[in-house]
Amino acid sequence: MEHTDVIVIGAGPAGLFAGFYVGMRGLSFRFIDPLPEPGGQLSALYPEKYIYDVAGFPKVYAKDLVRGLVEQVAPFNPIYTLGERAETLEREGEVFKVTTSAGKAYTAKAVIIAAGVGAFEPRRLGAPGEKELEGRGVFYAVRSKADFQGKRVLIVGGGDSAVDWALNLLDTASAITLIHRRPQFRAHEASVKELFRAHEEGRLKVLTPYEVRRIEGDTWVRRAVIFHNGTQEEVELEVDAVLILAGYLTKLGPLANWGLELEKNRIKVDTTMATSIPGVYACGDIVTYPGKLPLIVLGFGEAAIAANHAAAYANPALKVNPGHSSEKAEEKAPA
Repeated sequence: MEHTDVIVIGAGPAGLFAGFYVGMRGLSFRFIDPLPEPGGQLSALYPEKYIYDVAGFPKVYAKDLVRGLVEQVAPFNPIYTLGERAETLEREGEVFKVTTSAGKAYTAKAVIIAAGVGAFEPRRLGAPGEKELEGRGVFYAVRSKADFQGKRVLIVGGGDSAVDWALNLLDTASAITLIHRRPQFRAHEASVKELFRAHEEGRLKVLTPYEVRRIEGDTWVRRAVIFHNGTQEEVELEVDAVLILAGYLTKLGPLANWGLELEKNRIKVDTTMATSIPGVYACGDIVTYPGKLPLIVLGFGEAAIAANHAAAYANPALKVNPGHSSEKAEEKAPA
């Protein structure tokens, strides 16, 4: 078994920032994440999507934010255990033992759970042709805008991802049609206004309330048949790509069996980000508490709280309050 002062389960944005603060306190730490690279959803789902609500950045690509977080934590020599899912959590004397899907075990004095939304997979439509053409023109995320260069794209969805990508691909795709099954959109109001402004200017098409009837093609997507869900009228669209952004199905996975107090697939925490198990803290999208908002900026704040309390738990000689980073950074950062 390999030991560190703290284990951080999840190497997404909240987890990376939690690791940074653990390192600032002079403690060793390990990230455990099932994905092959750090960054969580930012790396796995939308690396080339702009994020607008991070303090100090008018806008920043998700991949660039991840790059900055990785660079920020690097001086503290984090141990990355990637491609392994945390399966069990047990208390053994004064340490916690975490076993992973690789059959390995790691121990620490404190644990921070920053597992994002847990295990997730895209919500599929179930339309004929969708499964057969997945990866051959049917997409559930944008890994690279270049994949849509010069293509006629049908986007399905009414949330932030669908609306944001309809706008972000305007300089890449040759034509964009966005359909949503209801007239109302769940996306941010400002983005929806921009979407319909682009529609009025003829830069893209917005069709509601429309759904996908079937997707057709051979070795690649060639067309999609959509229908008005009120009149059932069908429209055939010649397209090169169908981008389905209808949300994700999430579940806690193995975390559900760790004995944590849960509420609607989220881990309940108090104001110190402590869970119901002493020594185990949590932050980010995985947690819930009164007034919780699923915003990345709040995840960073929760990470700082969780990390400093976890550090004090792992080493009782430490105070919870870390002091000002401008005074401590050079003192704490390893040479």
